[in-house]
Amino acid sequence: MQTTQVAVGGKGTNAKTTLYVGGLEESVTEATLHSTFIPFGEIKDVSVPLDNTTGKHRGFGFVEFEEKEDAADAIDNMHNAELFGRVLRVNYAQPMKIKGGDKGWSHQAVWADADDWFERRQADEQLSELENSERLKAQAAQNAIHTAQTLPGEEGEGEEDATAAAGP
Repeated sequence: MQTTQVAVGGKGTNAKTTLYVGGLEESVTEATLHSTFIPFGEIKDVSVPLDNTTGKHRGFGFVEFEEKEDAADAIDNMHNAELFGRVLRVNYAQPMKIKGGDKGWSHQAVWADADDWFERRQADEQLSELENSERLKAQAAQNAIHTAQTLPGEEGEGEEDATAAAGP
């Protein structure tokens, strides 16, 4: 008998204890899945996602075990097994992070990010305006220094000419 190595992956709280069970027949319920997998160990949770339009399940479910060894035993024994005339696919469930965060993209409205996006954009615009303002101030200060350095020499010559002309 081939044993399954416990690998990182999974949907539930502990990535190594949650299994994906695919290929379910229409009449399979959470109770059926629970009774099918209970021989392998204590089960923490069973879920069978439903299709919103039809109200029927989508042909797969998740079984979360208390112990990772129990999950490995269930994979060893139930992968490619038959349930109600259908061949099951049993693997470690993929982490929800792959699907877009803890709740997944399907659980998040399209506009849910909008406020954060607008705030980040507004902050970026304000930062850009501040940088431009600082750059213009620095440029003006540099021009003032340059002007101040060139003017005293010109003013000095002009004052000497004026005193010389008004002299004796």
